[in-house]
Amino acid sequence: MKNLTSFSDIGAQFRNLNGRHPGQWPLVPRALCGVGVLAAVLFLGWFLYWSGQLEELDAGHQKEQQLRDAYKIKIQQAVNLDALRKQKEQVSEYVSTLEKQLPSKAEMDALLSDINQAGLGRGLQFELFKPGQVVVKDYYAELPIDIKITGSYHDIGAFTGDIANLPRIVTLNNLDLSATKDGTMTLEAIAKTFRYLDKEEVAAQRKAEAAKKGAKK
Repeated sequence: MKNLTSFSDIGAQFRNLNGRHPGQWPLVPRALCGVGVLAAVLFLGWFLYWSGQLEELDAGHQKEQQLRDAYKIKIQQAVNLDALRKQKEQVSEYVSTLEKQLPSKAEMDALLSDINQAGLGRGLQFELFKPGQVVVKDYYAELPIDIKITGSYHDIGAFTGDIANLPRIVTLNNLDLSATKDGTMTLEAIAKTFRYLDKEEVAAQRKAEAAKKGAKK
């Protein structure tokens, strides 16, 4: 009965509130009104102010972590700076050595003569020695040469060794070795040699690359 009486008393406090100033309301309505106002203020504060502040705080934490990671990378690079410099010097020396193995355009005739002489010096007979179309790459030009030589097995093997030992880069590709009726061997292959591009070819390459980039835009 006491509980029913208490609920009745609380309910009675909500009667006849219309037209009365909130400051004159009974205790329970005033307390609930205060709680509602507080909740509304918190909600509006969160929506209009605090949520943006928290987002900025989170973005600041992420930025801080990115800066920390970048700092660690730079510290590692600084620690390994001497080793990286030595590696750079080694790579530069290696590239310089490779460049020396690439003939210029004017030296290609001499290189073709060296390949021919390597075969003749081993007593081989050239049935075919036909330079193909030059293929221009990004940083060098490639010249394929169709060759067909006839001779003994050992002489052909020595010829391939001589090609590998040339001061310029020459590779033998698509090798096809077969025996003839008289007991000799025939080697058909594509010898590829390489040269670096001259100034005109480099300028043409850059112009072509610029035209491609312009076409993509």
